[in-house]
Amino acid sequence: MDRLALLLVIIGALNWGLIGLFRFDLVAALLGGQASILSRIVYSLVGLAGAYSISFLFREREKVR
Repeated sequence: MDRLALLLVIIGALNWGLIGLFRFDLVAALLGGQASILSRIVYSLVGLAGAYSISFLFREREKVR
């Protein structure tokens, strides 16, 4: 679950980088526009993954030797 959340957060971050730098929304371009149901699903999953990833900040880390 953690890796899936991280993957979705990375996708969202890259998409926001493209929007910020080039005014290009890759998710919308690939899935039929911002209002398409597929785009909305991806945006929702990225948002949920971001909310889930907040828990990473409060977890104990294992020390690697």
